[in-house]
Amino acid sequence: MKGLLGRVRRRLRDVRGIRNIRDDRGVSLLEFAGFLPILLVVGMAGIQLGLIGYGASQAGTAARAAARAESLEPGTGAGAGQAAVSGWLSPDIDPGGGGGDTTTASVTVTVPSVIPLFDDVDLTREATMPNDNDD
Repeated sequence: MKGLLGRVRRRLRDVRGIRNIRDDRGVSLLEFAGFLPILLVVGMAGIQLGLIGYGASQAGTAARAAARAESLEPGTGAGAGQAAVSGWLSPDIDPGGGGGDTTTASVTVTVPSVIPLFDDVDLTREATMPNDNDD
């Protein structure tokens, strides 16, 4: 009786071991396939945030350049702002105007969306510079 019970226990142990090995096959692949879309969306969101930060930096730089140039020599602000920003952002530059003690330039850039179904982001930055009064 003792020998029969030992053989049954060994047999159950062997069967359980084989079944556990076979049940685990492909599980890691399925987990990765399920997690992959989430990983891609998080990665694209990170890229989008980086582009927005870059666009905000470029818009601020263009606004400062446009205001500085316009305050020194009226009519040159738009060209200076355009030269200070990356062309792919397609900036819309309002160099402000003379008059008064300061010149305020406003620049709007459009950051394209990387994530599907989201709209492009428009960023506007302004900069104010004192006018060059050589009177």
